[in-house]
Amino acid sequence: MGTPYHLQSPRSILAKLVNMRQLPPGLPAPPLLPEPPSKTIRQTEVLPQRLPAAPSKIILQPRDRTSPAMWFAAIVCFAFSIILIVAGVVILIVFLAVKPKAPSFDTANASLNSVYIDSPAYFNGDMMIVVNFSNPNQKIDVVFRSATVELFFQNRPMAVQALPPFAQRRGQSQVLNLHMVSSRVLLPPEVAMELVNQVRSNRVVYTIRGAFKVEARVWFSHYSYWMNTICELELTAPPSGVLVARRCRTK
Repeated sequence: MGTPYHLQSPRSILAKLVNMRQLPPGLPAPPLLPEPPSKTIRQTEVLPQRLPAAPSKIILQPRDRTSPAMWFAAIVCFAFSIILIVAGVVILIVFLAVKPKAPSFDTANASLNSVYIDSPAYFNGDMMIVVNFSNPNQKIDVVFRSATVELFFQNRPMAVQALPPFAQRRGQSQVLNLHMVSSRVLLPPEVAMELVNQVRSNRVVYTIRGAFKVEARVWFSHYSYWMNTICELELTAPPSGVLVARRCRTK
């Protein structure tokens, strides 16, 4: 069979009609030879249509409801964070309004009464120290809950004295007398020799270290902290040794 007419090009159909008119009557028409597929036929070929895919079914999982315990924990955390923020703002405002300062410690005077070294290297000494505590704050009262003052020579402890608790109101100063007594303190030979040389040169250098636990009271609240003081004292030789120089620092 030949190619159907609806699939043939117009040019091929017209050529066949002309040939049929030129043939003599009574002769059968020559058989139609199949023509090679042309570009037109290729372009007019009907492509197979893709069938529409079946709609996919989306399965939705049910969402878990938040438990009351989770809601309660979230509310507690939110409230706690709000409290922290408010407390921080209040502390900042109080700090800017009060401007707290640490109390000061100073050695107003000192006297070296005696220095004696037994054989081989036992130290005995007697010293009076006048110390001054002052509270520079105008809106804060302080209380010294614990106070300890130590006497050193060449980083060797010579005497120690503990002070009873005492309070200081805002802007108040207080002078205390400390009697530092050393009795048979064993010293290394080189330290004992250095002490003897300083006494002979009429220049004896001691170090005082103080450790104080301070409680500051601001309106209806209070807070505590530790204060450390170091003082270097230079005195003349005993028995009438007097203070000639001092240097104190507090941290």
